[in-house]
Amino acid sequence: MPFTLPQSERLKGKQAVSALMTGGRWGFTTHLKYCCRIRTQEEEDPVPGRSRIMVSVPKRLFKRAVRRNLYKRRMREAYRTQKALLEGVGADILFLYNTREDLPFEEVRAQVETILKRIGNEAHR
Repeated sequence: MPFTLPQSERLKGKQAVSALMTGGRWGFTTHLKYCCRIRTQEEEDPVPGRSRIMVSVPKRLFKRAVRRNLYKRRMREAYRTQKALLEGVGADILFLYNTREDLPFEEVRAQVETILKRIGNEAHR
């Protein structure tokens, strides 16, 4: 499955998203905002040891869907290429693009890497 993010690694469903929003911890990087919730052993884990993500780009920042979709693709690809940083951590993560600036892929990738390292450090405490 090269160059894809499998359905099992996408966060979807009203219960899962609301659990993330209510029980998750928020954090920031320079241009991204994120919410993370590490799943416990007691929970019914849909994919044990795998993280699930959701990405969002607000319409108030980019009116055109083409631009919003571009930034969503960049964030998903940045996660997909670096998801090994969260090996064995079952976490639900929301990435939120939080700036009007046009960031190149390398910058998005660096910020996603920072976020994943923070989550990995938090999970291994």
